Amino acid sequence: MDILLKNVRLNDGESLKDIAIQDGRIVAIEETISEAAERVIDAEGRVLVPGFVESHLHLDKALIADRKPNNSGTLKEAISVTAELKPTFTKEDIYDRAKRTLDMIIPYGVTAIRTHSEFDPAQGFTGFETILQLKEEYKNLVDIQVVAFPQEGIIKMPGTEEMMYEAMEMGADVVGGIPYNDAPAEEHIDIVFEIAKKYNKPVDLHAEFSDEADKMSIEYLCKKTIKEGYQGRVSTGHMTALHALPKSELDPIIAMLAEAGISIMALPATDLHLGARNDEYNVRRAVTPIRKLRDGGVNMCIATNNIRNAFTPYGNGDILQTAMLTIPVGHLGGANDLKTVLPMITENPAKAIGLVDYGIAVGNKADVVLLDTKVKENAIIDIPTRLFVIKNGKVTVENTKETIIHR
Repeated sequence: MDILLKNVRLNDGESLKDIAIQDGRIVAIEETISEAAERVIDAEGRVLVPGFVESHLHLDKALIADRKPNNSGTLKEAISVTAELKPTFTKEDIYDRAKRTLDMIIPYGVTAIRTHSEFDPAQGFTGFETILQLKEEYKNLVDIQVVAFPQEGIIKMPGTEEMMYEAMEMGADVVGGIPYNDAPAEEHIDIVFEIAKKYNKPVDLHAEFSDEADKMSIEYLCKKTIKEGYQGRVSTGHMTALHALPKSELDPIIAMLAEAGISIMALPATDLHLGARNDEYNVRRAVTPIRKLRDGGVNMCIATNNIRNAFTPYGNGDILQTAMLTIPVGHLGGANDLKTVLPMITENPAKAIGLVDYGIAVGNKADVVLLDTKVKENAIIDIPTRLFVIKNGKVTVENTKETIIHR
């Protein structure tokens, strides 16, 4: 066999396991495996988890915070700052920043990424083509899904609808959209589904990104998803407006989301930064109601969104830090809640973006991460070192850094 992982902890309260990996797959999980392997890694009781899934990211806009700051911290200024900078982006610039971002993220155990790559008639496909290039270049380190993302809208930006079809022909994996930044929003959603059906691709929308629960199109999206038979193939990011709804209005929407099988990517780092900027007291968290959505049967995920730009002027690509932030923000630190957070960066987003053969089971792809903690429940709150990252059955990251405390 290629790799033998010995004495790994898969679940708290269970015996340690040995895991055999051959030809990119997990071929055995047993209490003791004695066969020879090209490489043996003794976990000594440390926790092994499936590769982390970064389900909502913008590689093409990363690492530009130092070029023009968002002084007010508002969404409005973030959009205007970015719009001003976009014409200065060259292919070489986007390639360099996106590559540096990938090199930040991968050592933290992310083995799959869904990235939204934007285009419009003004900037063309410069960034989109670059991200497709990096998808191919990094295929041995991380699986990248590229979303065709019309950031400036489709209807209000003539020529964008044609570009959406062209982007799908160029190799986009997902049809993106942003109904709250277009009018009418329902027509925007219709166009997105028309394209998705033509190419048999999933849908991923930026949706309901607002402090207030007004001008929402989520009910229409739910009905459209069911009508088109797209249950389980639609995702939405942000969804912050839901936090402003009273229970009597929120509960029916949650039920509709669950029925439609729509996954939600909570983006707390961005939404905390941009949200509720006009609140003078009792400042709201402006993050989608994660616990309520989870309890209502919605597939909840946690993702990073942006790294060091006008929307999120911080971050280092470590999705565990984002998950850790989500625990206090979403009131997820209770004994029964904490264990539900790790799946929000593993199994849940894997389901949301349609990963096949994901997870630690015989026959599945060997995309796993060995964490420097011996308690699975502490896999996030320890923010443990990622000792080994294994992608497609090969060690892609090995952390051998030694920390010495001088007493």
